[in-house]
Amino acid sequence: MTTRTLHDTPLLDQLESGPWPSFVSGLKRLARDNDMMVDLMGQLETSYETRKGYWKGGTVGVFGYGGGIIPRFTELKDESGKPLFPEAAEFHTLRVQPPAGMHYTSDLLRKLCDVWVNNGGSGLIAFHGQSGDIMFQGVSTENVQPVFDGLNAMGFDLGGAGPALRTSMSCVGSARCEMSCFDEARALRTVINNNLDDMHRPSLPYKFKFKFSGCPNDCVNAIQRSDMATIGTWRDNIRVNEALVQDYMKVHGMRDLVNDVVKKCPSQAIDIVPEAQADTANPHVSVARLGDGNAMCIDNKNCVRCMHCLNVIPGGLLPGKDKGVSILVGGKGVLKIGATMGSVIIPFMKLETDEDFEALNELARNLLDFFAENALDHERTGEMIERIGLSNFLEGMNIPVDPNMISAPRSNPYFRGDDWDDQVAKWVEYKQQKAA
Repeated sequence: MTTRTLHDTPLLDQLESGPWPSFVSGLKRLARDNDMMVDLMGQLETSYETRKGYWKGGTVGVFGYGGGIIPRFTELKDESGKPLFPEAAEFHTLRVQPPAGMHYTSDLLRKLCDVWVNNGGSGLIAFHGQSGDIMFQGVSTENVQPVFDGLNAMGFDLGGAGPALRTSMSCVGSARCEMSCFDEARALRTVINNNLDDMHRPSLPYKFKFKFSGCPNDCVNAIQRSDMATIGTWRDNIRVNEALVQDYMKVHGMRDLVNDVVKKCPSQAIDIVPEAQADTANPHVSVARLGDGNAMCIDNKNCVRCMHCLNVIPGGLLPGKDKGVSILVGGKGVLKIGATMGSVIIPFMKLETDEDFEALNELARNLLDFFAENALDHERTGEMIERIGLSNFLEGMNIPVDPNMISAPRSNPYFRGDDWDDQVAKWVEYKQQKAA
C-alpha cells in the first residue's frame, strides 16, 4: 500500500464526472499502491491549473544502447531546488518492441506486468505507441536497467527513440484476416531484424518508420504515418463467392447493393446488368449472379483496389490470387509541408519467396542509406523528397519511373521533357530488360 496521501485534484476529478471511462480513475487505482503515481497526479493537477507542461528531457539509457528510453525529469521545484513531487521527479518511459501483429497470450501479459511492477515501475502501460511500441511509462533512473533486464530475459528488446529507426508495426494480417495479401509478420521481422543498429544507436537525421499492412484497408495507417509503407495488393481479378453474395442480397436487397456498393465505387467499375447480358467471356470482368435474374459485374481493369466493395460484402468478394505489395514513401500526418500521404515508388512486387523478402530488405536498406545521406536535420522522408524532387529521389534510388505511379494524366499540356514516343520507347526497353 502507498504511504502517501493523495493530493487534492479537483480538476482531474472533473474528468471522472462524464458518462465515459476516464484515465483519471486508472491513475487513482494505481496510486493506491504506488507513491510515484500519487505524485504524478499532483504534478498533472498542477499542469491543469497552470496550463503548462513541466517535463524536461535528459540522458538515460541501458548498457549497450543509445536509444529506446524516453527521459522525463520534473521541472517543478521549490526555492531550494527540491522537487515539489519527489516520488515522480523521474518518470522515464521504456519503449519495447511488441510481437509482430501484436500477438500476446494472457500469461505473457501477466509476466510483462510482473517484471514492470516488481522492478520499481509505476504500473502504467500503453499498448501501443504510434510506432507500435509497448510503452512502460514511469520508472526512476536507477530502475531503468533492472526493468530492461527483466524484459530482455523474456525475449523482448527496446524499440527506437530519437533520430533513429523506430519500432515497426504490422497488422494481424495473414494470421486471421481473409484480406491479407502477404506475410506481414515475416516482412516486419525481415526488415527490422536486419536494421537494428539504426534503431538502437541513433544516427539518422530524424526518425524513420516502416509499417506493414496486409491489404489496402491499411489497418496500421502505414500510408499516412510511415516513411516506407508496404501495402498488400493484387493485380488479377477480384474473386467472387456467389453464395455469400446472394446471402448479402437476401439480407440487404438491390437498393442497398446499389447505394452502398455500386454508387460508392470511386472508379465506377461496378455495374448491375441482367444475368443474360453479363460479360462472362471477358477475362478482366468478375461476375457474381445475384439470384434474382441480375448479375454484378466488376471491371477489374478500372478497379483501384479501394477495398470498399470487399468490406461491404465480406467473403462474397475477396482479393485476387496474384498477390503482392505496393511500396510507398514519405507519409506523415503532420509535416512542415503539411499532412502527406505516401508516394508510390514500387507499384507492385511479389513477396513470397526468400529472394522476394531479401529484395524488400535491400530496398529498405537503400532507402535508409539515402535518407541518412541526403536529409537535413529534423527532416522526415516526405519533406526530403519534397525538397529535392521526386524525380531526383527516384534517380538517386535507381528506381525507374513507372506509369503505374501516376494516378491521373498531366493536366497541363504545354510542357513535356522528352518526346512522347521517346518516353514510350524507354518504358518498353525497361520492361524488356526486366523480363530478360
